[in-house]
Amino acid sequence: MPKAWFIFMTHAAEYPLVAMETAGKTVYMDYASTTPTDPRVVKAMMPYFTEKFGNAASLHRWGIEAREKLEECRERIASFIGAGASELVFTGSATESNNLAIKGAALANRSKGKHLITTAIEHPSVLKPFQWFEKMGFEVTYLPVDRYGLVDPAAVEAAIRPDTILVSVMHANNEIGTIEPVEEIGEICREKGVLFHVDAAQTLGKISVDVRKMKADLLTVSAHKIYGPKGVGGLYIADGVEVEPLLHGGGHEFGLRSGTVNLPGVVGFAEACRIAEREMPMEAERLRKLCARLIEEICEIKGAHLTGHPEERLPTIASFWLEFIRGEELILELNEKGIAASTGSACSAGKLEPSHVLTAIGLSEAQARSGLRLSIGRWTDEEDVEYVVESLREIARRRGWK
Repeated sequence: MPKAWFIFMTHAAEYPLVAMETAGKTVYMDYASTTPTDPRVVKAMMPYFTEKFGNAASLHRWGIEAREKLEECRERIASFIGAGASELVFTGSATESNNLAIKGAALANRSKGKHLITTAIEHPSVLKPFQWFEKMGFEVTYLPVDRYGLVDPAAVEAAIRPDTILVSVMHANNEIGTIEPVEEIGEICREKGVLFHVDAAQTLGKISVDVRKMKADLLTVSAHKIYGPKGVGGLYIADGVEVEPLLHGGGHEFGLRSGTVNLPGVVGFAEACRIAEREMPMEAERLRKLCARLIEEICEIKGAHLTGHPEERLPTIASFWLEFIRGEELILELNEKGIAASTGSACSAGKLEPSHVLTAIGLSEAQARSGLRLSIGRWTDEEDVEYVVESLREIARRRGWK
């Protein structure tokens, strides 16, 4: 099996490149799972591990310096999603942000009712908190989606009751890439007086994320999906929205998330947002063309079927189900060829159950066990696409599918 590792190199006058030192050809196509940290991000973070290491909650000059940087970063990240700085709370991950949004909002507003709404294709860090609430006596409506993975805004409106307190719908699905009509849903929730949470961990830095246009009351973001460090997330909480904290302690982050803030991580998150904001328009178009080619050429392979919406989808995710091989077996074969891919969401890796997303869009259990997600990013090029397509063709030919 090829051995590979990333070596980061920054050139003063050139776009930072990621070089691969390998024992053979390697292609990373699992950017939806996580991204390599951009060298520019690493460079921005380094001083805050050593020279500027103060605790932002301390009163001395080291703490003051740290606090000033923390608030500068908060402003930058908040502005990237159309929010005010006071509306952004830093967390340790998108999972924590989703839990704080759902549990915190439902607990703080439980006097208004005990009915919650989400969809059948959400990330486990959304679905599991809702399942937890069902054990707590709440009633949860799980909305179905169509064969493309789209939730119908009319179905959201029909599901809202007088005792509904929260609706949670992801901006785009992390397995099939379908972009949801969150602006329409947000309008409905605003008219009905129901809180609206959006999980935007998969869309930040890839397409526009604007909390005002979405009319979102709560919105989840994450650093490691946009070439920032792991271990840093954020939760937008609109002014006036009540949220019960899940972590209690020193009252950090406006009293909503106690614990010393990961300042180096926040600095990296802010730098990743700065880079994305500047480069996203051109990069999104480049990736859209690469993804379109990936989809077109793989769909020419007999037995390969596209999943997700053919047009309303992220420019970074190409997803399929394959008649000629099971997903887990395919991932192992691709790995032997130096290709990193996924059967679906990374949080389901190692599980034998079929993808809940693929079954929700109407695939049988057997079909759902044959899913393939290829996700591209900043260092994907035409040669990578060509190598992956040819590798899949070879795998299909060996099984008699031409």
